[in-house]
Amino acid sequence: MTSSPSDTVARPYTVADFDFHLPPELIAQHPAPERSASRLLDGSGGPPVDRVFRELPGLLREGDLLVFNDTQVVKARLFGQKSSGGQLEMLIERVLLPHEALDGSGHEVVAHLRVSKKPQIGGVLHMAGGLAGGGFDAVFLGRWPDEQGQLFRFRLQGPAGETPYELMARHGHVPLPPYIDHGDDADDERRYQTVFARVPGAVAAPTAALHFDEAVLAALEARGVRRASVTLHVGAGTFAPMKAGRIEDHVMHHERYAIPRATLQALADCRARGGRVLAVGTTTVRTLESWARSGETAGDTNIFITPGFDFRVVDLMLTNFHLPQSTLMMLVSAFAGFDHIKALYAHAIAQRYRFFSYGDAMLLERRR
Repeated sequence: MTSSPSDTVARPYTVADFDFHLPPELIAQHPAPERSASRLLDGSGGPPVDRVFRELPGLLREGDLLVFNDTQVVKARLFGQKSSGGQLEMLIERVLLPHEALDGSGHEVVAHLRVSKKPQIGGVLHMAGGLAGGGFDAVFLGRWPDEQGQLFRFRLQGPAGETPYELMARHGHVPLPPYIDHGDDADDERRYQTVFARVPGAVAAPTAALHFDEAVLAALEARGVRRASVTLHVGAGTFAPMKAGRIEDHVMHHERYAIPRATLQALADCRARGGRVLAVGTTTVRTLESWARSGETAGDTNIFITPGFDFRVVDLMLTNFHLPQSTLMMLVSAFAGFDHIKALYAHAIAQRYRFFSYGDAMLLERRR
């Protein structure tokens, strides 16, 4: 679904309004030693309170509902070469469903491509050594979603008909964010993934959920906090800078989502008992608010949430600290209030919180 500018613009904010100076050393390059040992800035009430993430259960009430994004990050970053020998890098954004593929095979993907010269239709890229070298080949089928699209469609040809997910698992690398300055290793394979990841398809982690471990989940259950899940396969567009000069001219990327029937029932039950809905991460917020507007429990969303947006589902949000001038800064400002977010970010920088994907977390309450 697509939100219209009339839904999202309250006053003439500019992209520059969502800028701030972040000392580079506050960008977390590695996760905290323990998931729940990360810091938690409690911005849900009055003045900000500095906490540790494992304190979260004590901030919630019996009957509240936590909604997680259960997407699983796939090893979507791949390296290869053209037949001419030129080196290239591919980031698989999405594995197309059989009905979306040109041949209905389930072996087609759309990807970002970093290469000196784009291939011709029918051209073959030899990934991870190519079929002859123990890897696989990628046949270029055209741009996606149309001839002017920014992404590229490929059919993957692996040994014994391996699926794209199997090929990525065998040959790919963890698609760490562009601000992480080291290559992926075994620790990233474990920690750039939530403990409840279930449905493969994301190229970026739902980072607010990275702080949960089994001890925190057990404490939440003991307190009477319920759990439910949605799936939104986070795309690389989440890191894309805003290029439009005006907020209303920005074109959001599309991401695939699904909401189980059990989660719809859990949301209804939460409302009936007077509980609050806590969305774990901006991806969960975007999923729930997309459903609230479209009524569709599965599909694509490019919902763009900026100040003035009318939230219909989410009462509380857990989120990490986001990039300056990003769509996610606009989302959290819409949720908790522009001035409140500015103050919280100033506090976080002064108190040396760790930022972005491997950084610390923040608890927010919806502005009434």
